[in-house]
Amino acid sequence: MAATQRSESTQLINVQDMVVVHRLFRRELIDLARLIRSVAPGDVERAAVIAGHARLVLAGLNLHHSGEDELLWPKLFERAAPSADLVERMQAQHAAIHQWLEQSTRLLTRWESEARPAVADETADAFVELHRLVVEHLDEEERLILPIVARTFAQDEWAELGQASVAKMSRSELPLMFGAVMEGAEPDERAEMMAVLPTPVRLLMRAWGLRHYRRYITRVREGR
Repeated sequence: MAATQRSESTQLINVQDMVVVHRLFRRELIDLARLIRSVAPGDVERAAVIAGHARLVLAGLNLHHSGEDELLWPKLFERAAPSADLVERMQAQHAAIHQWLEQSTRLLTRWESEARPAVADETADAFVELHRLVVEHLDEEERLILPIVARTFAQDEWAELGQASVAKMSRSELPLMFGAVMEGAEPDERAEMMAVLPTPVRLLMRAWGLRHYRRYITRVREGR
């Protein structure tokens, strides 16, 4: 049977990589609210560092969700018709998250140029609300969607979801996003995720990418 016609099976595929990716958004969105509030009034140089990281995280979230919209929901509609209402709810959650993602982006631009406390509070509050919506969505997705995926997808077509996201990242974004994902991974999860990378990318991450990310995230979080 072709992968795209895979019916439910007792042999489950491994979807843990999605849970690992989710940890990035659970961690970074709420930490961004803290970082925004920590910037001294008028310190536009520090605000630019935080805003740059925020845009990276928001771009990663948008990329993650657009991949699901294109490659996940259509297949689930075909293969899990009794759960169509659940898939529709996931799509509605994506739409609500996207609205707050756009709002956070607009506020971020204002705050970065001024670093005024009032704008900082408004921007940080937007990230708190975005975090709340994202966590609500991720909790339900992990509890209800991933078990369906594990039964109805083939491992190679599940891998397409991650590969599509990687293909859309710029060369500067890739080591930072992958490093952020690896930060929240357990050793066995890290080994599995490294193993599926194309060989040139895997060698680059081991030789340079992860150290580059550590330097980057230290500057973001500690200002040095």
